[in-house]
Amino acid sequence: MNAQKISKMLDNLLDVETFKDSSNNGLQVDNSGKEIKKILTGVDASQEFFEHAVALGSDMVICHHGISWGDSLKRITGLNYKNIKILMDNDIALYACHLPLDAHGVYGNNAQIVRALELKNVKPFGEYHGNVIGFSGEFGNAIKYDDFKKLVEKKISKNIQTMDFGPSEIKSVAVISGGAASDIHQAGEGGFDVYLSGEAALMAYSPAREFAVNAVFAGHYKTEVFGVKALAKFLSNEYGLDAEFLDLDIKF
Repeated sequence: MNAQKISKMLDNLLDVETFKDSSNNGLQVDNSGKEIKKILTGVDASQEFFEHAVALGSDMVICHHGISWGDSLKRITGLNYKNIKILMDNDIALYACHLPLDAHGVYGNNAQIVRALELKNVKPFGEYHGNVIGFSGEFGNAIKYDDFKKLVEKKISKNIQTMDFGPSEIKSVAVISGGAASDIHQAGEGGFDVYLSGEAALMAYSPAREFAVNAVFAGHYKTEVFGVKALAKFLSNEYGLDAEFLDLDIKF
């Protein structure tokens, strides 16, 4: 399979066309059309990530955060030039999947997180630009909020920030990965015990306090390794491709 065929398959799998997104999802940089022998997946399309891709002999990279956002590639100067040059010099294709990979019910960041936390009664949660991108669920029996924080530290990140305004025993959890602090009001309005997201932000503090909902932030990067990691496994298991997830272990 070449990059074009892999990209079309992923476009269909992730239902890319249904999302209104600032990211130009899909194949952002093509290559020469050669057969893809090595795929590297990761959260951010960056110089550091591309350098690893070159060192590992990758023909294609798949990232949650690509390099083309709106008209960001209007001028190929500065970092745009450096990013595109390293890809083209090494004949590496770049595929990006932002909101579609947050929202996907099997391989998406949020679906994978609720699965990792072993939540039950999982349902779509959290509307963003007309699409529901998160998930909610609950524990079979209520657990201590302190134990939930320990679970997040074990399953997602040891570096968490919290806003502890909800009940000391919790059952229901709403999840939106990444930079979704402002969406805490949807968890509060929905009556959830905990809102789990990536980046902590001041805009979440007052809603958390006023809705009396706990908020746990496990890092933008750490909450968004799940989708690209799942895609690597999917490509390997379903298509026999040599696909590998690279963790840069970013703390933010």
